[in-house]
Amino acid sequence: MRTSEQIAEIIRLLEAEYPEAMCTLDYRKDYELLFSVRLAAQCTDARVNMITPALFERFPTLESFASAEVEEVEKYVHSCGFYRAKARDIVASAKLLTESYGGRVPDKMEDLLKLPGVGRKTANLILGDVYKVPGSTVVDTHCIRITNRLGLVDGLKDPVKIEFELRRLLPPDKSSDFCHRMVLHGRAVCDARKPNCRGCILNSLCKYCEDSEA
Repeated sequence: MRTSEQIAEIIRLLEAEYPEAMCTLDYRKDYELLFSVRLAAQCTDARVNMITPALFERFPTLESFASAEVEEVEKYVHSCGFYRAKARDIVASAKLLTESYGGRVPDKMEDLLKLPGVGRKTANLILGDVYKVPGSTVVDTHCIRITNRLGLVDGLKDPVKIEFELRRLLPPDKSSDFCHRMVLHGRAVCDARKPNCRGCILNSLCKYCEDSEA
């Protein structure tokens, strides 16, 4: 495990390297982010950003999504994979949001988890990015990989266990941005197959590097 001083230094270095910590999905409305995250499951953000302009133009309001035919939504999201389930969840979520939440994306974890296709990762992203809730911790594949390599979590693979361990370790006001920076660092440096340890700003604080050099 890393010490509190090491964790603070990891956060500081990441902030300096990636000052713009933000979601890389394009959206203008809260529910658009919700739907984009659903589309991004097992798909790249870049691909989702190619799909959503036409999707959001065809269905410009939450009400239009709620009344949409799932088969028509499928046509717009076909290229992002698992399109039938994603289209079904988007339409069902839109209906639930309009019927039970006054057309507003909920600001509580328990309510977000009631939406079709929404798990803790998506819920935390909405809470952190839309509502700025302290302690919101988005655990994706980059976060799982890098926090293990850094030694922040002790061999954990379960996203929920990692989420709660990071909640314990990270300052609540830093959690959401930290997770965004994990994604940016994973794409730029800490690749799953061949991490660029020599060019990594965190190499002096990384258990993976320590073990590699031993």
